[in-house]
Amino acid sequence: MSVLRFEGVTKRYEGGHVALDNVNFDLAKGEMAFLTGHSGAGKSTLLKLIHLAERPSRGSVFFNGTNLLKVKGRKIAFHRRAVSVVFQDHRLLTDRTIADNVALPLLLRGMRRPEVNRRVSEILERVGLGARQRALPGQLSAGEQQRVGIARAIVSEPDLLVADEPTGNLDPTLSAEIMSLFASLPDRGTTVLIASHDLGLVRRMRRRVLVLNHGQLADDIAAEDLAE
Repeated sequence: MSVLRFEGVTKRYEGGHVALDNVNFDLAKGEMAFLTGHSGAGKSTLLKLIHLAERPSRGSVFFNGTNLLKVKGRKIAFHRRAVSVVFQDHRLLTDRTIADNVALPLLLRGMRRPEVNRRVSEILERVGLGARQRALPGQLSAGEQQRVGIARAIVSEPDLLVADEPTGNLDPTLSAEIMSLFASLPDRGTTVLIASHDLGLVRRMRRRVLVLNHGQLADDIAAEDLAE
């Protein structure tokens, strides 16, 4: 069974703008794929549908077999615990330490503090910030803040992780390190979908690529077809 499936998904906004037009694809458990396309192609809208920040105008989005049109009210919060999002602007709590920011998803799940502390320390070490746990976000560089956002997104080992241009503000070396971290997640059972306009980076990763063009899925390129 697919972790994520889009069936005939169209998103039309007030005023008539069609952001997505009859999009169909599915992602399997432990699969990593990239979502590319020109500015305004519909990448951010597609990710918002997954996170229930938007609803489709037509068609259905399925997550672990559940039609997200049926996920309403309090169930939205539970859905968002299973789907982690890495935002472009980090969205860190500026008055909380790095450790507290990363711990938040685990505390919301009711995990005990000793286990929370262990997992937070482990994940911050993985993203190279083990020595900065007590720092506040404002004391970090943009790249370090992005790594905190990624740590927070993956600390709970979500079923699905989606990221919107996660390396947009990072230098090439750090971008490669972050992508390597994302690439390790499928081995832990997490399905990963990353929106990126960096075609060079996407090609080097050699993963499946979904290409949007004016809201339509123009191409679905298998990883082996990207090999040099």
